[in-house]
Amino acid sequence: MSSAMSWKDMLLCAGFSLALPVGQTLFKFAAVTNARLSGPLPIRLISNLPLLGAFAWYGLTALFWFYILTRVPLSLAYAFSIVGSGLVPLVAWLVFKEPLDWRFALGYVLMLAGFTVIMQGQGVKIG
Repeated sequence: MSSAMSWKDMLLCAGFSLALPVGQTLFKFAAVTNARLSGPLPIRLISNLPLLGAFAWYGLTALFWFYILTRVPLSLAYAFSIVGSGLVPLVAWLVFKEPLDWRFALGYVLMLAGFTVIMQGQGVKIG
């Protein structure tokens, strides 16, 4: 099956893949904030601004995803999430100083190779 994917569709999918690590980063900030808060859980949840921001972000990205799926087949659009998911550990390393080693780089290269295979298997042509 051959699919033509416009530059706009590719940019939309790439934007969604970048939204994923942003959301995960917000959730990590929420977890760090939660450790500093005191009181009953319901009070901590509603007073945790990064958590509320993370929920709002995922609500907006869900609408963005819906729009993308009105234009692009799910199997093709979802492949872009590989790129975003692979960025999450890199952001964790940069922002939260979480450990990262050479295996991340190797794994990410393999993920990107898989992304390339998926795109070629779908017959993606830019234009």
